[in-house]
Amino acid sequence: MAEQMSIDSAPPAAGEPSPGPHYDFEDAQSGDLGALAAIADAMKSDNLTDRLESLKRLGVLALAMGEERTRDELIPFLDESIDDEDELLLALAELLGDFVQYVGGPKYAYVLLRPLENLAAAEETVVREKAVESINKLVAVMDQLHVEEYLIPCIARLSSGEWFTSRSSAAGLYAAAYGKVTDAIQSKLRVGYEALCRDETPMIRRAAASNLKDLVEKIEKDHVVTFAIPNFRHLAEDDQDSVRLLTVEPLVGITKRLTTEECKQYLGESVQRLCVDKSWRVRYMVADQFVPLATNIKDAELQEELLNVAISLMHDSEAEVRGAVCTQLDGLAGLTNSEAIVGRLQAPLQELVDDPSQHVRATLAKHIGSLCRVFGKEGTIEHLLPLLLRLLKDSFPDVRLNIISKLDVVDSVVGIDSLSQSLLPAIVELAEDKQWRVRLAIIEYVPLIASQLGVQFFDEQLSNLCMSWLGDPVYSIREAATVNLKKLTEVFGVDWARSTIIPKILAMANHPNYLYRITTIFAITMIAPSVTPEIVRDMILPSLEGLVNDPIPNIRFNVAKSLEPLTEALRKNPDTAALEESIIKPTLQRLEEDPDSDVRFFAHRSLTAIGTPST
Repeated sequence: MAEQMSIDSAPPAAGEPSPGPHYDFEDAQSGDLGALAAIADAMKSDNLTDRLESLKRLGVLALAMGEERTRDELIPFLDESIDDEDELLLALAELLGDFVQYVGGPKYAYVLLRPLENLAAAEETVVREKAVESINKLVAVMDQLHVEEYLIPCIARLSSGEWFTSRSSAAGLYAAAYGKVTDAIQSKLRVGYEALCRDETPMIRRAAASNLKDLVEKIEKDHVVTFAIPNFRHLAEDDQDSVRLLTVEPLVGITKRLTTEECKQYLGESVQRLCVDKSWRVRYMVADQFVPLATNIKDAELQEELLNVAISLMHDSEAEVRGAVCTQLDGLAGLTNSEAIVGRLQAPLQELVDDPSQHVRATLAKHIGSLCRVFGKEGTIEHLLPLLLRLLKDSFPDVRLNIISKLDVVDSVVGIDSLSQSLLPAIVELAEDKQWRVRLAIIEYVPLIASQLGVQFFDEQLSNLCMSWLGDPVYSIREAATVNLKKLTEVFGVDWARSTIIPKILAMANHPNYLYRITTIFAITMIAPSVTPEIVRDMILPSLEGLVNDPIPNIRFNVAKSLEPLTEALRKNPDTAALEESIIKPTLQRLEEDPDSDVRFFAHRSLTAIGTPST
């Protein structure tokens, strides 16, 4: 039946009204002819939503038409019906990249090139980029014969297009095609790409610079020297900084392909020129890619010069550049011996800690910990810990957060004793920070500190602090504090929890502020799976029974919710399992008769969950 269907649907009969069409696509999956016709109809609708919906179901239509008719009718129809709605063009460009299975497999993938070629010349950048991405997907499954017969002419047409849109798209296709053609065609591709690198339009040169790194990975070593480096130099000296900044990544790729001597011979001058470029955006790209670049250049003399450049970038006039080079601190250490790097980084690090830009200080805080292994234990204690302490007291909360999140790296080098002596007072101070996210970060770090400090130190220094978080005005802090207590129970053991933490939690059940009472319920519900059934029976259940009659409905329905996980804990021991019948169920049944509807709802839900639905 599907063979009789045409992409062009029949017009309405004479005299019939033509209301706005309603397309029902639900039956398309089953191959219903009317639904398939609806897809074809919707593709020509004036309504953009209908056309987008039809594209999503284009695969269903293609399956109904069959591979041959899809190639001969549907794809030409899509090519001819391309309109100027960017949203539709983007969806179509993405769809065609995954449409190979509907046209007969890889041997017919070339059929999809034509509509994608038109999309690659569209005005909207995202449409062109998606079209290029889809074409490259097709190239991956096409054989050499089809690449040479269909893709190479496509690249040639785009490269010689009158508008910049087609030429910029062409630059993204050379790398995918290069490895699938003969040497003679590769030579022509290099000539074509060189023309793009020297195009008079800056946007084309930007596209050529951006895609050069992919082509560098594909070309032969000889052509890296004869083709890639000359074109890189040309682009790196462009009068537009938007072109020059895009040459940094290709430069990293080129250095991977060259020997130490070749890097020094061919790239030394260009690298140094980019490092001191008058445009901060170019220097930012150098700073951002500094370690990969310096690592690939294996010449010790040139690396030493690059290290000087890195230190100068730490003093750059632009905050973005200083921030970018801070992300490279870990890799910088590998460029020279530890003693040399320690001595040379102290002064710039001192300045960066007091940098006027909070973004720079936050980035430094995130990465400075990676230097600990280079400075060693003594160097870290002498030089880095004072800087960390200053950053912990920074006025900007993100700086403090980033330091806290990396304290485990510092601890692995200097040990918890040194860390606690120098930084713990500041950490305790941050536990009461006015920014709740800072307090949250401290809470999440406490179990790590506790496991390394030991139970005695924790009880003396941090126990009261952990309990105070249970009364924090911010819910996220109270929630994290209950999780924290569960982790601490797992670290120090059930006996510790029985004697130290649980009594303090249960004491809050009688607090006049309902916030403390409800937090008690949250806390004991959280730690119940980590303690023994006997603790639940002897300590937790009696406290909950006292809260069943609390005047606040929120308290009562949270008691009902908590009895479900407590039942699971009691069932672990036959001696305590009987409490389910003697205490848990009667309590929930009593709450089912509560005057508050929410309390009744949660009581019923808990009864149902433990296997006793109310009658």
